[in-house]
Amino acid sequence: MEQQLQAYCEHLRSERQVSPHTLLAYRRDLGKVLAFCQKQALGDWSALDIALLRSFIARQHQQGQSSRSLARLLSAVRGLYQYLNREGLCQHDPAGGLAPPKGERRLPKTLDTDRTAQLLDGAVEDDFLARRDQAIMELFYSSGLRLSELTGLDTDQLDLADGLVQVLGKGSKTRVLPIGSKARQALEEWLKLRALANPRDNAVFISQQGKRLGQRAVQVRLKAAGERELGQNLHPHMLRHSFASHVLESSQDLRAVQELLGHADISTTQIYTHLDFQHLATVYDSAHPRAKRKGNAHD
Repeated sequence: MEQQLQAYCEHLRSERQVSPHTLLAYRRDLGKVLAFCQKQALGDWSALDIALLRSFIARQHQQGQSSRSLARLLSAVRGLYQYLNREGLCQHDPAGGLAPPKGERRLPKTLDTDRTAQLLDGAVEDDFLARRDQAIMELFYSSGLRLSELTGLDTDQLDLADGLVQVLGKGSKTRVLPIGSKARQALEEWLKLRALANPRDNAVFISQQGKRLGQRAVQVRLKAAGERELGQNLHPHMLRHSFASHVLESSQDLRAVQELLGHADISTTQIYTHLDFQHLATVYDSAHPRAKRKGNAHD
């Protein structure tokens, strides 16, 4: 079983060419399954059936494994058994009919429009760091970029004349996004100072040494901006979530938000409908004449 697992991992590395991070995650997850099989004294992978795998998943869940982690583990098991079946080493897939336990779905944290304005509409000093940080925050909120998409951005991906940016997202998929007028203005001001900083490459966002700005540096700068302007923690995904929530709130077009965010599956985008409902419920409670009259004997 160990040898077949190693052969599968080599298949992932050499033929499927998965990333080192993905390969490490698969090795770790499948190593847990292998250890379970060995404890059950199973002689080969064909001996693992759906009942045993279900009990293993249930035990992992009881020990605190999240639904998301267990979904990834089941995906790894399916991949292994697809390989084993194709190689003639097995004739079934014990994970085929299994789904991970449903976990509590945590809603992403967002800023409301007033707090977003408080963050972005203040005076900006005309210096390198202030202009760069302002452009970063405006672009996050204007176009809903992921952190990796923003730090990977090159100058030739910006078209400020037409207000467009081309980003490379997950799965090496590109998408073209609009840039709002405030973000365009912030980028124009930043690019003037960037040109004076002796850039080492074509990165849009660089350090004072001219090097491409890393993800950790962006996180640190946004955290500082959040504490300074809002008195709260701020991270890049909060601006992406706020972008999605505010666009959906105004447009009610879930498919458009899916395209803008670069989600492969619309079920990922649907979490923002919960945020939108929360907003609508708040508006209802404050505006409807009977919304808060429960329990009042005189009504």
